[in-house]
Amino acid sequence: MLVEKYRNMLSGKSVIRQLSEFATARGQEIGYENVFDYSLGNPSVPVPREFTDTMIRMLREEPPAKLHGYSPSLGITEVRKTIAASLERRFGLPYRTEHIFMASGAAGALAHAFRLVTEPGDEILTFAPFFPEYHPYVDLTGAVLKVVPPQTDTFQINFEAFEEMLTEKVTAVLINTPNNPSGVVYSTETITKLTDILKKRSEEYGHIIYLISDEPYREIVFEGVDNPCVSAFYDNTIMCYSFSKSLSLPGERIGYVAINPACKDAETMVNMCGQISRGIGHNCPPSIIQQAVAEVIDRTADLSVYETNMNILYKELIDLGFTCVKPGGTFYIFPKALEEDSVAFCRKALDYDLVLVPADSFGAPGFFRMAYCIDTEKVERSLVALRRFVTECYGGK
Repeated sequence: MLVEKYRNMLSGKSVIRQLSEFATARGQEIGYENVFDYSLGNPSVPVPREFTDTMIRMLREEPPAKLHGYSPSLGITEVRKTIAASLERRFGLPYRTEHIFMASGAAGALAHAFRLVTEPGDEILTFAPFFPEYHPYVDLTGAVLKVVPPQTDTFQINFEAFEEMLTEKVTAVLINTPNNPSGVVYSTETITKLTDILKKRSEEYGHIIYLISDEPYREIVFEGVDNPCVSAFYDNTIMCYSFSKSLSLPGERIGYVAINPACKDAETMVNMCGQISRGIGHNCPPSIIQQAVAEVIDRTADLSVYETNMNILYKELIDLGFTCVKPGGTFYIFPKALEEDSVAFCRKALDYDLVLVPADSFGAPGFFRMAYCIDTEKVERSLVALRRFVTECYGGK
């Protein structure tokens, strides 16, 4: 007999993926260059040349068993050591090999983090707007994801609602900064206030409330934006990282869990991740990719195009009468739709070959997301379609 909970999920497929599939099909009709596809957050800039060169060198020079064999269950020791040293160098926290667990991207890291600190029935709080896949990530562990409503004027944290929802049943708080979908970066003031509350409530409830920090966009932060290291503010932080965006490697599925060295039982938690892997079928990310990212640990792809694209779109959206919080990072922008129903708004945009994502599933009805990880030339060409859409459907400029 088939399991009903997974059968039922078929009727709730990702809106982002559905729109991406529409864009692909439409592209086969009119040429994909003529479809202004802002649906999927797939990095558009090339991987760094150093990464490609490293892969070529390793394939030519290193023994096949070293490149293609199983890694230890916690990840390759030298890779973990390299990552820990990088984190210590960058953020001033004394990370060591024993604080790092290699995972299959940020999603794999989160899968381990949730299982580390929750039992079925425990609650995890996150903040709208949020990445919709958090629901299956959490719900299928037996824990319960609850969403704090957004503060839509800034998309920083709605602290009044948060403190009301932070009950004894909460064992973890999940944040994503820089944020998908808003592009907002939580400020030092926001992180300080959040962690002060967590310290107070942990003491009050007599159990640790862990802070799970989902950080795949950590390196995509724009000029002059305050971007604090979350782990520096709270001992009981579990950092979940992916190289997908920083190195433009989403298909390689490589990332890590980094437990704050000051966290109680940090080393035990990393060892527990190895046991969690046994239960969820995640064992040993590809050895060759672990080694390759370690070789370029402090490099990134040329991420500057994302700020260029953001500035172009932000200016145009404001000129056209949209309300929008200016992104501080990522490659997303999150305007308010020109009508109450953002699903209807985005459906109308499809007639202009503009593929926009309504934000109902992000916990912010009335808004929509644009993933501007596309060529700048295409962003500029899309403005014609955007102006025509706004003028013809909403009487704009």
